[in-house]
Amino acid sequence: MKPLDIGIAGAGPAGLAAALFLARAGHRVDLIERFDQPSPVGSGLLMQPTGLTVLDALGLSRAIHALGNRIDRLHGADARSGRTVLDVRYDALAGGRYGLAVHRAALFSTLHDAVVAEGLPIRTGITLAKAETRQARTALHDPDGEIVGDYDLVIDATGARSQLAAASVVAPKVTELPWGAFWATLDCDGIAHDGRALVQRYDAAKVMIGILPVGRAHPGEGRKAAFFWSLKTADADTVKRAGLERWKADITGHWPETAPFLAQITDWEQLTLARYAHRTTLPPYADGIAFIGDSAHSTSPQLGQGANMALLDAATLAHALSSAASVEEALAAYAAARRRHVRLFQLLSYVFTPFYQSDSRSIAWLRDRLVATVAKIPPAPQILAAIVSGTLADPFTPAGLQECRWPETALREA
Repeated sequence: MKPLDIGIAGAGPAGLAAALFLARAGHRVDLIERFDQPSPVGSGLLMQPTGLTVLDALGLSRAIHALGNRIDRLHGADARSGRTVLDVRYDALAGGRYGLAVHRAALFSTLHDAVVAEGLPIRTGITLAKAETRQARTALHDPDGEIVGDYDLVIDATGARSQLAAASVVAPKVTELPWGAFWATLDCDGIAHDGRALVQRYDAAKVMIGILPVGRAHPGEGRKAAFFWSLKTADADTVKRAGLERWKADITGHWPETAPFLAQITDWEQLTLARYAHRTTLPPYADGIAFIGDSAHSTSPQLGQGANMALLDAATLAHALSSAASVEEALAAYAAARRRHVRLFQLLSYVFTPFYQSDSRSIAWLRDRLVATVAKIPPAPQILAAIVSGTLADPFTPAGLQECRWPETALREA
């Protein structure tokens, strides 16, 4: 295929990764961002072997490891009894896999710095209202109807609230999920915590508290941890009205060891309320636009796959464009390559979410006793490790990737 003019809407991780892959393949890319200054949104996240493999393919493994924090296990316990109800270890699978917890600013800056270093243009302060396809070209318009750019292909990486996806012929049905979470990024140096694990405490399925050590947001800074507490988003204002000290007392009542973290929170403004929605754009393309990341699919964050899936989308789309004879053929190949993996993990997220965020005591009882017991019996530990890793269905071959050689990667980045 001849080099294409490609407009990429959204300068988040998905858009930045797509720009790097496609520019290196010889295409002309134009990144368009609605904010005046591109910046990360959110607190910490867990990079899985899937996302880490994509970053390694981009030559960014050393940079992200320098900021992130290695995670070897996910551990959850009942807040009242102390009983372990979740224990997923990456080493249940052969190969030396691990996760890497990162601050969103670290992931963003790693990708953004690479884009800037390669001289790729980012046009900022531009809001996109609609797309119009004419004669195999797709024009992007701002709210005033002015043409922002005209391209052979548009890639929508603007996230779960994408206006381009909502206005397309494949506009997804959006189901707002009732449960969300308060998030904060806190200092963790000098505070006792498990530095190699995502640790959670539960009270049935109504309370979930977690600490994820995420490394550094920027070189030279102290180490941080992402702290989260789940709740129904409709209850957020009620919780705030009851007061910050009451909220903190409730958390320490469930998990006293969180007190040093909570002492850093002195204002509600330090907390971000994350809201989640379930949506799928099928197929993930229409009228000259390819949808990647949350604009193509979003769900509950229980399995921590969001950013990892977005990076896989970018790699897979670039691979499809490199091996197809036309844009139309490439888009169909992209959709086919991602279909199985996306559907599987959306289904798993749908199934797992009620076990950790719901009003059901019976589901929580089942989780704490039956599921926790079965999870210890092979091959359940291996299956759980594959689910968390994002590799229960092969995500690499359809994206034209080879998985990292993990022992070598760990040694190289240590």
